[in-house]
Amino acid sequence: MYRIWAIIERDLRRFRRSPTLVVVSIIMPLVQLLVLGYAFGGKVKNLQIGVVDEDHAVPAVKLKEMCQAIAANARTFETVAYSDRAAAMRDLRNGKINGILDIPPQFSRKMLAGANPRVALIEDNTDQFSSSALGSALSGMLETYNAPPVPARTTASAMLSVVEVYPYVPYIQYLLPGTIVLAIFVSAMIGGGIIFIDDKARGLHEGYLVTPIRKFELILGFTFSGAAKAIIAGLVLVTAGSLIAGIPDPFNPLRLARMLLLVVLTALALISMMFLIMVRVNDPLVPRAIFGLLNTVLFFPSGAVYPTASFPPWMKAITVVDPFTYAVHGFKNLVLKNTGPMAIGGDIAFLLGFTVLAMGAATLLFRRTL
Repeated sequence: MYRIWAIIERDLRRFRRSPTLVVVSIIMPLVQLLVLGYAFGGKVKNLQIGVVDEDHAVPAVKLKEMCQAIAANARTFETVAYSDRAAAMRDLRNGKINGILDIPPQFSRKMLAGANPRVALIEDNTDQFSSSALGSALSGMLETYNAPPVPARTTASAMLSVVEVYPYVPYIQYLLPGTIVLAIFVSAMIGGGIIFIDDKARGLHEGYLVTPIRKFELILGFTFSGAAKAIIAGLVLVTAGSLIAGIPDPFNPLRLARMLLLVVLTALALISMMFLIMVRVNDPLVPRAIFGLLNTVLFFPSGAVYPTASFPPWMKAITVVDPFTYAVHGFKNLVLKNTGPMAIGGDIAFLLGFTVLAMGAATLLFRRTL
């Protein structure tokens, strides 16, 4: 243990003398939480929709008034009146408006005759989020428009009552578990990959090879020192990130204890994975070159930003072996649901088993030669 502790102490002293690494490891994930949380979390509002009225009768006027009511209250869109559909199409193609509501001729006559007239929503479908918001808003408006003025006393229609188990979860809170894992990963990438390869490139690694320390002790020392830095980053995100995201009762002692356990296991798993990847690498440019690739392949398929149920089969295969998946799932249960140990038992078992396998493989691949 003395030899292992010597490696850990040296690495932590060096980390403390490099404030830039501390800032990058801890502050960058917090910035990402803020930017992504508010960039993707809000409802789409203030879209521009052109209204082309080719009918001009009372039912068409009522439809336009309902559009203006949405613009004044929900503010999903704002209306722009057009007298010519061609001019509206030109503005739609040029990006000045997001869609066109076209009220065709004879709309009112067909409406009064009960002939089920149609209105057209011509949308710019290159932006799926905006077109979906417009379609949903106008569909809801037409349901209200078609409702009878006096509802029936009794109906035979089945009704759906939605019961939410947990309070409303903003997207920034949904993103927090993935951001915690990302902070741990950044520290693992720096402490377990880049620094290790830089030591080899500068010749500092040779000092370990002339000592009687065994391969497993070297890997264990590197893993624990890298995990210590990753744990610091994870704890900062657990506390500061919970405050920023507005998590209820963020300093609940039981939840913090469970999250500390998950932070430690996640740090060990990711650090072990990084040493397994880098154990035979000598070029200092390699870890920097694959950082973005690893981030993409591990972070996005984990369900951190979007549910895994929507993934194609080949991406679901990645989630099964991705340690990010189990870390994100565990943190979601603890952060968003405040569940007990039983809910994260599978995640803990996978991370622990992954750490043991990665450290064993890294020890076997490690060479005590230059």
